[in-house]
Order: sequence, then C-alpha cells, then structure tokens
Amino acid sequence: MSIKGERVDVRGLSFNVLVEGEGPDVLLVHGFPDSNSVWRNQIPALVEAGFRVIAPDLRGFGETDMPPSKADYKIDEFVADLVAILDALGVRGKVRLAGH
Repeated sequence: MSIKGERVDVRGLSFNVLVEGEGPDVLLVHGFPDSNSVWRNQIPALVEAGFRVIAPDLRGFGETDMPPSKADYKIDEFVADLVAILDALGVRGKVRLAGH
C-alpha cells in the first residue's frame, strides 16, 4: 500500500509524492519492488526532527503512472524524474538523499 501524497505531473507522468514537514529537504527514494510506504516509519521521525520529507512513488510503482516500455525504466529515467519532481516542488540547492 502506498502512502497517499499529492500529484506531481512531470515528464509526461503523474507521480504520487508525499511532502510533509518544513525545513531542510530530505528526498527518500524507495527500491524495487517497493513504494514510498517503505518509509512509513522514518517519515514521522524526520518531520519531527525538523525536515521537509519528499517521498515519491517512482515510475511504475505505487500510485504513480506506469510507462509501457522496458526502456522507460533505465536508471537515467529515474534520476531525471527525481530532478524534475524536485524542480516542480521548488527545491533549490542541496537536498539530503536516502535510498533503500
């Protein structure tokens, strides 16, 4: 089950992105075959610690659109999606990154 967030439309896809808290940005990136719900225990602690948490469902996972081609799932596509999501959310400068 994915954590419900807001819709962020970038690069021709609609992404489910949880955005919680205020402060320095922390980007939480799940792995295969998870969704942003893998971070359900860390999100409250990070928000309480004074961070703004950004936790997207990556393309084809959770509540995010699923492109049809295998070529749509190359690492370069995932990275470009993350940069576009951060841009759409107004993130400027550095972001803290945690991956699973």
